[in-house]
Amino acid sequence: MSAGGETAEETAKASVPIQAHVIDQPKRKKIINIVYLIATLDITWMFLQFSVTPYLAKKLGFDTLWLGYLQTMVGLIQLLGGPMFGRFADIFGARAALSLSCSATIVFFLLLAIASSPAMLFLHKVPTVFMHVLPASQMVVADLSEPDKRADALSKIGLCFGIGMIAGSTLGGQLNTRYGHTPPPRARRTGRIVIDENVIVVRCQPYHGENKSKSIFNVGEITRLLKFPGVMRTFVVKIIAGLPSGIFQVMFSIIAMEFFKLKPQQNGYLMAYFGITSMVIQGGVIGRMTARYSEGSLLLLSIGVSSLVGLAQAYMQNVFQFCLTVIPMMFALSTFNVITDSMLTKNVPSSDTGTMLGLCASVQSLLRTVGPTVGGFLYVNYGVSSIGLIQFVVNIAVFVYLLQRHFTKTAKQKE
Repeated sequence: MSAGGETAEETAKASVPIQAHVIDQPKRKKIINIVYLIATLDITWMFLQFSVTPYLAKKLGFDTLWLGYLQTMVGLIQLLGGPMFGRFADIFGARAALSLSCSATIVFFLLLAIASSPAMLFLHKVPTVFMHVLPASQMVVADLSEPDKRADALSKIGLCFGIGMIAGSTLGGQLNTRYGHTPPPRARRTGRIVIDENVIVVRCQPYHGENKSKSIFNVGEITRLLKFPGVMRTFVVKIIAGLPSGIFQVMFSIIAMEFFKLKPQQNGYLMAYFGITSMVIQGGVIGRMTARYSEGSLLLLSIGVSSLVGLAQAYMQNVFQFCLTVIPMMFALSTFNVITDSMLTKNVPSSDTGTMLGLCASVQSLLRTVGPTVGGFLYVNYGVSSIGLIQFVVNIAVFVYLLQRHFTKTAKQKE
């Protein structure tokens, strides 16, 4: 690595502890715990919505194609909003970013509560441009954690993700089965108000942005982060290796309804199973693995496991067989997302952590944008197995590339 590259990396790593110690240790721990609570609530209401929206869309006359358009719209809106939201957080601080995001989600659920037509179902997705509670939570945790403990701290947000997935999916399935499609949006609206109250409580959130005269729409300031050493390569790997699994995720609601023939309540139980698995992996496995193994090794492992998961999903025939793939699938997804986010934030200055996490969030939005279109085409023309086979081929290719690069780097170091 060049001297300039070493300077940038040292700056990125050295600047985090300085900011992290602006607030003393007990207060930092309290802030992080409150952020974990906010993230848990957010994920709960999000999965409550995931459990209900496909069935509500069906009731309003949506077919598979139009449901794909709805998901693509959300992905496109958040793809554009993610980097801008991250830039906003860097300039105005994570507390302001959390408040903005939770305000947008209140509007989102209010609109969903009154959605009684296809047009209203599309309209209620517009506020998602600012709905980035999870990335905002990651920004706070990344700012207040030491670089060597960042992956572990970020994995705890994954634990919150698992808890929220269990609670939201189970509650959504129960409400949908017992009361139809109207009460759940009202319940979600109440939940969003609770989240907003929690954001108000977080008064000690650090403002890590200092120059408020900068524009949040400065594309050059956003894209310049890709020029830091190692960022572009990791970013491209995050997109390419994450695309196939992203396609399966966005298509899962359709696969559950049409391929597995699951009812809303059964789908809720299955999502709760996802949540339990995610909670165990991110709460008890990833933290220990990051303390023992290098991030590069864990990245290779996650991509390799993901390729095998794709192969298994290509030949699954029923829900039981799919459930057997859930544990390695959640391990691969959780490890891959935590490690890539940690690697990317370490390679940029701490003043740009928000923008970098915004770019990371935009990757997920990109997957949700192209996923429904590509996934819908594959599912209709070639079946579920095609999605699994593509995941296998793509991830094996990325795995071989990274492994070859690792061996080349090791050989050069020995010389």
